[in-house]
Amino acid sequence: MEAVTDYIPQLMITGGILLLIIEVVVLGFATFILFFLGLALVFTGALAWMGVMPVSWPVLILVSGTLTAVLAGVLWRPLLRLQSHTDDKRTKSDFEGYRFVLVVDVNKDGRQKHRYSGIEWRLKSEAPLVAGCEVEVVKAEVGVLWVRATPD
Repeated sequence: MEAVTDYIPQLMITGGILLLIIEVVVLGFATFILFFLGLALVFTGALAWMGVMPVSWPVLILVSGTLTAVLAGVLWRPLLRLQSHTDDKRTKSDFEGYRFVLVVDVNKDGRQKHRYSGIEWRLKSEAPLVAGCEVEVVKAEVGVLWVRATPD
């Protein structure tokens, strides 16, 4: 048991690093709780290892808890702002540019179907299209292919 108590600061640092890895890699930085606790354990372990504070369980637990609360209070809003940033850029689908000839008339209501790549897609178009014209997919949504007439 003495071997464990001799290395409490190193164990705290290791535990803190493991919590940080779990938070970032496994949870994808979705919750901040393990992040704050991991940072607090690393800082507390480092301070105890450098001899700034005594290596006793009550002191280490008190400092770790207080440091976790302080880090949460200071870093919560900036991390939440960082996490809420979204990219509104539209990505290009592999279906865009696919050309085929219509077998049915197509309009905006999307009742017409087209089988492609093993899936039955609903077809939609901004302008009415007649059967027999060649169309190109301009946008793909879940279960829907938006098409337009191809320029000749």
